[in-house]
Amino acid sequence: MKTIFLALALLATGAHAAANPDATPCDGVDEDNGKQTLECSVYSRDTAVKLLGENFGNLIERVNTQYGANKAEANDFIAKLKTAQDAWKILRDADCEVEVFPARKGTKEFNIGQNDCTARTSDERSEYLDSILQAE
Repeated sequence: MKTIFLALALLATGAHAAANPDATPCDGVDEDNGKQTLECSVYSRDTAVKLLGENFGNLIERVNTQYGANKAEANDFIAKLKTAQDAWKILRDADCEVEVFPARKGTKEFNIGQNDCTARTSDERSEYLDSILQAE
């Protein structure tokens, strides 16, 4: 009987996940479940970093559109943006290491803290990049 209930529960869980394609590892996170918290932090980091890349690409497109008549100026601006973005990533990573100190690299505490910091700061940077060259 227990086997039937377990099988039904697993089927229901799988059906729920299939019925809800927007489900994420962060849905219903139990703070006491370290594995689930780590999976959520990885998902949040990856989502934020992906959005950061998309917003940077969109900014490059806006530069090319708005400075299209002056290719040299567009290229100069894009070079400055890339330099700034590379420097910002180094600063982000260094700041996040400070934020999670004294947790040791490789520990669950470090990884969750690092992922959460990367996600938060990447989201903030995404908003900043999204604001550049926006028509008012």
